[in-house]
Amino acid sequence: MTDALKYRRVLLKVSGEALLGDRGFGIDPAVVAGIASAIAESVKLGAQIAVVVGGGNIFRGVSVAAGGGDRVTGDHLGMMATVMNCLALRSALTDVGVQAHVLSALTMPEICDRFTQRGALQIMDAGGVLLLAGGTGNPFFTTDSGAALRAAELNCDALLKGTQVDGIYSADPKKDPTATRFERLTHQQVLEKDLRVMDTAAIALARDNGIPIIVFSIEDPKAVIDVLKGQGRATLVDG
Repeated sequence: MTDALKYRRVLLKVSGEALLGDRGFGIDPAVVAGIASAIAESVKLGAQIAVVVGGGNIFRGVSVAAGGGDRVTGDHLGMMATVMNCLALRSALTDVGVQAHVLSALTMPEICDRFTQRGALQIMDAGGVLLLAGGTGNPFFTTDSGAALRAAELNCDALLKGTQVDGIYSADPKKDPTATRFERLTHQQVLEKDLRVMDTAAIALARDNGIPIIVFSIEDPKAVIDVLKGQGRATLVDG
């Protein structure tokens, strides 16, 4: 089965906003179930998957700072939002028969285990899906940076960035109809063009560790499987 996969061990980054569906706030169970189903099918094909979910559907820490509040407190609230999203995804994965484990950068023993590289690798090697919450555990770092960090720690073949558009564009295609879509870029080109598909720390960390980034639309969760096979509509960032 694994022969069909171009990328076997991957870090899947899903934005919190992707969990909204048609809602203005919170979690759409149908969307989460669709993502869980795609992950389950990927696991059957032999993929090893770790998932980082953002928290923007519940809380964005930068919004506190923008309103004149304390950024550190805001970021801590955002980290806790990612824990809630991971718990929801774990429940959906359990419903489709997939063993999923929530590991958090924050210490929350009543809810989930603390992330360690050793423990995470053991879970992946045993065929379990990792749900990584709490970002890096530090304020001023985004969940994109957390995803790149975990991808490096777990020796992932690629970082898959599931967004609401089908790749990287020169501008937001939902706001600018003249935006140009890129098929392939280097990490350095993403930084030089200031494309902002992920924050600069995440791009630089992936570049320095030789991790390709594949940006695709998570609106069709089945696209994950195409990406794992090196197919489908996406933008590849490597080199």
